[in-house]
Amino acid sequence: MEYEKNLKKVGLYIRKMPSLPTSVAKVLELANDPNVSPADLNQVISLDPVLMGKVMKLINSAYYGLHQRITSLVRAIIMLGVNTVKNLALSTAILSNLGSDSHFQVINMNGYWRHSLCVGVTAKLIAKQKGVPANQQESFFVAGLLHDIGKIPLNNTLSQEYLEVLALSDRTRKPLYRSEKEIIGFSHADVGNIISKAWKLGDEIHDAIVYHHRCSEYTGPHRIILLSVIVANYFANSYDIGFSGNRYPEAVPQELYNELGISLDWLESVEEQVNQEIDKAKVFLKIAE
Repeated sequence: MEYEKNLKKVGLYIRKMPSLPTSVAKVLELANDPNVSPADLNQVISLDPVLMGKVMKLINSAYYGLHQRITSLVRAIIMLGVNTVKNLALSTAILSNLGSDSHFQVINMNGYWRHSLCVGVTAKLIAKQKGVPANQQESFFVAGLLHDIGKIPLNNTLSQEYLEVLALSDRTRKPLYRSEKEIIGFSHADVGNIISKAWKLGDEIHDAIVYHHRCSEYTGPHRIILLSVIVANYFANSYDIGFSGNRYPEAVPQELYNELGISLDWLESVEEQVNQEIDKAKVFLKIAE
C-alpha cells in the first residue's frame, strides 16, 4: 500500500514536470535518422533562438577547447558531429527543467550536480582511453550526467522518506539504492526509467539510467556506455567528488575493468584531470540557469 502511494506521488510529479521543448524532441528524432544532414539539424535548432544560443555558447566554451570561435551552427555540427550537438541540446534542456534549488529538498543541489558532472566527464575519459571515436564520446558524458536523474523527484516528493533512506544507508553501510527499495519500495533507477520514457531520452541514456545498479541483468547493445558509467559512478562516490547520497557504493567487479581495458590505478591517475574537466563542464549548469 505504501509502495503504491509513493509511486503515485512520484508519477504525478513527473507528469507535471515541464516536457522537453518541441525543438529538442525534433532534434532527438532527427539524430536517430542515419541520413540526417547538418543542414537538417541546423534548420530545427535555428527555429529556437534560446536553444541555439545555448548550444553555440557550449560549443565555444572551454569544455570543447576549440582553437577558434565558431559562429556558424552548421559548421559546429560538421566539426562536432550530429550526435554531439544532439546531446548538447538534450542536456541543456534537461538541466533547464531540473537544475534549480526547488527540486532539491534533501540532497544538496551543488553536491548532486558535481557528482553527476564527475560521472559524466570520467565516463567520457574512459571512452577516450578505450578508443571510442570522438563524435561518440559525448554520449558517455550525457549518460553519466543523467544517470541519477531519478533522485530528483524522490528528493522533492518524498523528502521525509528520503531522509530515512539516507539514515538507513549510513547506519547499515549499505548502498543507497538498496535503502531506497527498503524504505520507499523502489529505487532512483526505477524513477529514472519513468522520466526517460516520458522524455524519450534514447536507448543509450535510458540504459545507463536504468541499469547502473543492475549490470548483471543487462543484455542490450550499449554495454560499454553502461560499464563506463558504473565505473565512473563508483569512482565519484569513492573519491567523494560531489555527493548524491551514496556513501557506501558496491565495489565494481574486476572483470568490468578488464572489459573496459582500464584499471583502478589508471582511474587514480586521472583524478586531477577529472577535476579540471568538471570545472570546464560547469558551463552546462551556468547555461541552463
